[in-house]
Amino acid sequence: MKDGTVIMIPETVAQTSVAVKKNRTLDIGLFILRLAVGGLMLFHGIAKINQGVEMIKPMLATKGLPEWSVYGLYIAEVLAPVMILLGIWTRLAAVTILIDMVMAVFLVHSNDIFSLNKAGAWAIEIEAFYFVTALALCFTGAGIYRLKKSGGRWD
Repeated sequence: MKDGTVIMIPETVAQTSVAVKKNRTLDIGLFILRLAVGGLMLFHGIAKINQGVEMIKPMLATKGLPEWSVYGLYIAEVLAPVMILLGIWTRLAAVTILIDMVMAVFLVHSNDIFSLNKAGAWAIEIEAFYFVTALALCFTGAGIYRLKKSGGRWD
């Protein structure tokens, strides 16, 4: 200034700048997480579209569940991943994938929970991966990089 006064920038301005950068990197991380969960799960859904779900009906019947519930796979493995990729109702879609993974372990892998596969990895690691990453999205939501910008309860 001309009169020699020094303008002090409050610490909160500097802190706000750091917070904005952290939020930006957090949102990029959430976008990458959504690409991983939604993109990889969508491959399972595409396989169900191509091969059908008939082979799962006997598993449902064995556990006393109605055969019609098999069609929920299309919601959990096609619609929910697309919603996650686009950032539309991300939390709701993530809950759908959580339920899908619980059912997958219940129907197919219940004997594998405490075992390793031939390579020495946890036998249900892929189901655990989808479960944990979908759980993370339940808590975080989509972040700012999404198609729907409103940011409601389920986004």
